[in-house]
Amino acid sequence: MSAPRLLLVEDDDHIRTALRWALEDEGYRVDEAGSGEDACSQVREAAPDLMVLDLMLGRMDGFEVVREVRRAHDLPIIVVSARADTHDIVAALEAGADDYVTKPFQVKEITARLRALRRRAGAAPAPGEGGPREVVLDRHPAAPLVLREERGTVHRGDEQLPLTVTEFRLLCELAATPGRVLSRQDLLQRVWQHGFFGDERIVDVHVRRLRTKVEIDAGAPRLVVTVRGLGYRLDPQ
Repeated sequence: MSAPRLLLVEDDDHIRTALRWALEDEGYRVDEAGSGEDACSQVREAAPDLMVLDLMLGRMDGFEVVREVRRAHDLPIIVVSARADTHDIVAALEAGADDYVTKPFQVKEITARLRALRRRAGAAPAPGEGGPREVVLDRHPAAPLVLREERGTVHRGDEQLPLTVTEFRLLCELAATPGRVLSRQDLLQRVWQHGFFGDERIVDVHVRRLRTKVEIDAGAPRLVVTVRGLGYRLDPQ
């Protein structure tokens, strides 16, 4: 199996070089981009497996890069930034990032989170394991919602929904226990595995993003339901 291809986006040459060497030592094939524009171009042309993205770039910042990449690609994205303000963290996640690491950080923290993202991407059960191969979550007559966990796909009617790795695993965990409430901490442990940075609001952010893709009306969700004070529940329709 070939080494995963990672796009490292950082406008500081010294930081980018040091991080590239460390990631290469961990077995990644690392491509570099020094600007947001270059990063978007490389994603279109080279289709990397993962991205590590600095938030504070030049003319095109990390928020814009994430939004642009998410228009057509679901590769896992980790944002790194010296900005630890909750608003910035939530904004990056809302834009479509899978994870957020604040500077200064240890390289082993980045690599641990990359491993967790890769495990999520490959966490579908083997044939014959993990229950039914196809689950209908919403029997809408015109556009049923179908989860095919082994294939890693979710379809609304004939359309395959562009879920990120994290959104897909979140839906799978909720669908594994329909009608049962899962707390934010339950979901952090099951989906994020490494525990993220201790802020359970990451779950809320990803649930909101998931709803925009799987609900008929994201403003009045019926499938992924909030149970106030407890967590979230999936109610098949």
